[in-house]
Amino acid sequence: MKTAYDFVTVMCFACMVLTYFMFTEGGTKMLAHFMLPAAAFAIGNQVGNVGLESGNMLLNALAVALIVVGIGYTYIIVRH
Repeated sequence: MKTAYDFVTVMCFACMVLTYFMFTEGGTKMLAHFMLPAAAFAIGNQVGNVGLESGNMLLNALAVALIVVGIGYTYIIVRH
């Protein structure tokens, strides 16, 4: 864990796991919905790390967008 993207995405993933256990009834179908934001966090982390190494602002913006979309989709899942 070297970059800010590492810390942010791990925290988001941990909060998503806690949300799954605390606010849903569980089940395989519900767990499948949580796989999409988990993938968004993982991809956002990798894209952000590459963006930081290369200094590419477009990749950094894409990484932030993926993380925000993952958070938003998690919120939509829990509210539904």
